Amino acid sequence: MGEPPAAPAAKPRSRRFFYVRVAVLLTILVGVLMGAGQDSRSRRARNDWDHTLSVAVVPVALENVDEAAIAALRARLPALEDRMAAELARHRPGAPRPFRFELVAPVRAASPPPVPAADGLVDLVEHSIALSRYLKDIDTRAGIERDLYDARIYVAMRRPRKTDRTLVEGRSEQGGRVGLVELELDAEAEAIDLALIVVAHELLHTLGAVDKYDSGGRTLVPLGLAEPDRVPLFPQPHAEIMARNRMLSASEERVPGSLAEIAVGPATAREIGWIR
Repeated sequence: MGEPPAAPAAKPRSRRFFYVRVAVLLTILVGVLMGAGQDSRSRRARNDWDHTLSVAVVPVALENVDEAAIAALRARLPALEDRMAAELARHRPGAPRPFRFELVAPVRAASPPPVPAADGLVDLVEHSIALSRYLKDIDTRAGIERDLYDARIYVAMRRPRKTDRTLVEGRSEQGGRVGLVELELDAEAEAIDLALIVVAHELLHTLGAVDKYDSGGRTLVPLGLAEPDRVPLFPQPHAEIMARNRMLSASEERVPGSLAEIAVGPATAREIGWIR
């Protein structure tokens, strides 16, 4: 008699683990999306601009940060409120002031907010879960009541590594409630204003605005211009808030040096509902 046929090979354990992992992650994602759906009407209502939006600015210290820098950041928030109010008034006279910023007590963290490991579905789901846990821990320790704010911008801070460079990066939920900024901060006026410009940039992402610069960081023309109908077109007196720089000519642009140099151009104003 011949030998009995071999039994089918068992599915590798790693493959089974992968499927279980994906199933768990997708279950969690469904729960997150259901919660987001319930919140969507409230988020859309922010773009009616019939009341002032409350925004929490949350300092997250990744190392010992100069207390003078925190104090300077707090002191300049009213100037950012005024600048954004002036821009809304330019597009929609008589509207309420758009934002009230509150700098909450700084929280120490051992690491910056997590970033996706890759662009795959599983990676993005895992990142969403990790970020949710990270921010929940920050909020708990900072005593933040999320329902009190229309948006929250987390500012992860380090001391400057070099005296001649200030690093600022940001990312946020498009149309969501959370924005993230990572920066090297000191108490110098230009560094503080640059940090707040990025705070405003990420905040407008949460309200539906999109970036207006290309993959190389250069301003998109005319979308990225604060005054696209200006004659002559250059130099632009302001940097459009969703672009990175102020255009001095068709080939030259530079980072704005103060809050006075930023503006909300017509394309961004339409995206966030300032222009109907």
